[in-house]
Amino acid sequence: MNDASSDSDGPIIVFDAMCVLCSANAAFVLRHDRAGRFRLASTQGDIGAALYRQFGIDPANPETLIVVEDGRALRDSDAVLAIWAGLDRPWNGLAAFRIVPRWLRDPVYRWIARHRYRLFGKRSTCWIPTTEQARRIL
Repeated sequence: MNDASSDSDGPIIVFDAMCVLCSANAAFVLRHDRAGRFRLASTQGDIGAALYRQFGIDPANPETLIVVEDGRALRDSDAVLAIWAGLDRPWNGLAAFRIVPRWLRDPVYRWIARHRYRLFGKRSTCWIPTTEQARRIL
C-alpha cells in the first residue's frame, strides 16, 4: 500500500465525514474534478486520522479540513482555495479569492468550521461515496 502522504497520486483532502457541509463539499469535489486530481480521506478513517495527527490536528475534534501535497498540509482558507484552484471550470475561478488577505479569510473560515454542525447539521453515520467515487477515497 502506498504511503497516504505521498503526492504520487495527487493531493489528499482530509475532511470530517460526519459534517453535512464537509460531506457535501467532498461530493462536490468528486463531481467537479473530472481529471481525478484529488483523493479524499475522512478524519473518521485510519488514513485521514493519521494525516491529521501528522499535522498536529486532533482527529476527534477536527477544526479544519486539510489538503496534503508534497509533504505539507494546507489548512483553513488556504486549503479551500487550493481545492477550488484544482477543480474544473468555472469552479476554479473561485480561487481568485486569494486576493483577499488570509487575515480576513481565515477568521471567517474558522467561525464556520467551529459552528458547522449547528449551521449545517451532523450526520448520524459517515458519508458513503458511490461505487464510482469510491476509487478516489482512501
